[in-house]
Amino acid sequence: MNLVVFSRPVFLYLLLLVPLMPLLYGIGRYLRVRRLRRFGDEEMVRRLMPRWSRSRGWVKVVLFSVAFGFFAIGLSRPQIGAKLKEHKAKGAEIMIVLDVSNSMLAQDYSPNRLERAKLAISRLVDRLQGDRVGLIIFAGSSFVQLPITTDYISAKMFLNSITTESVPIQGTAIGDALSMAARSFSVQSENSRAIIVITDGENHEDDPVSVAKDVADMGIKIYTIGVGSSQGKPIPYKGEYLKDKDGNMVVTRLDENTLREIARVGGGAYIHAGNEEFGLNPIIDDIRRLQQEEFSNVVFEEYDEQYMYFFAIALALLALEALVGQRRAKRQLFD
Repeated sequence: MNLVVFSRPVFLYLLLLVPLMPLLYGIGRYLRVRRLRRFGDEEMVRRLMPRWSRSRGWVKVVLFSVAFGFFAIGLSRPQIGAKLKEHKAKGAEIMIVLDVSNSMLAQDYSPNRLERAKLAISRLVDRLQGDRVGLIIFAGSSFVQLPITTDYISAKMFLNSITTESVPIQGTAIGDALSMAARSFSVQSENSRAIIVITDGENHEDDPVSVAKDVADMGIKIYTIGVGSSQGKPIPYKGEYLKDKDGNMVVTRLDENTLREIARVGGGAYIHAGNEEFGLNPIIDDIRRLQQEEFSNVVFEEYDEQYMYFFAIALALLALEALVGQRRAKRQLFD
């Protein structure tokens, strides 16, 4: 089934004028008849002009209105997806693993850790060319927010919707997130796979270092970006600061040692995020040096233009409208 799309859909608004033209013509005719009845005898005018046709005016305006409608559709450039085509591109596959636990609400970055990380990822997506990107969010459990794709617009849309409530189970299970990321690469990818973990490193659920070693044995490089400060910051939560069950204020601190070890066994690198340079750019530069692979996607391409048919119909209707005069022919075709 061919899909019809419009390259310039804004011109479709001109179709609103199509029913307006006969309406305005009818109003004009009505006002003209009223003036005629006021200053003269309508029946006498008909006798003086026996070949004048009242219906031909309507025929002309209807033909012109329909022609205008076809012309407006032609301006919108209707197209039909002619065929599926295999599109190939070279690049790497990158899974971004983002911590969305409550500790990412700490405000040692502006406006907070999570929003600063989302901004950095958005800027990273703008730099990608041919690479595939996926997004996994985690706290006490992991969730695939965006499967591996080259649809960068969708990637940014999914990214904007992320909050600390996107994962209902709180905690920080880095190992589980790494395992899910490793399983989320496409079957086409073998040599150019990388995982970027963005977190404060406060792991409370599992042993991420041992998981990182298993992932690295699969040929996947792991990079880590530490978000936060070793001095620690309180966590804003619902208008106040988060407290533990004993009523003490919870302070979140960056665990650089764990993140360094994950990056070391993962064959990547660890970077401490700054407010100016978050750390994603140097990591991407390093990933660029990986052996790039060729990926194939099947997409609709080579749309068939249809506008010329609508222009031809419009031209034919206008020519017919020009041939219809205001006077009756000797052999009456119109009353």
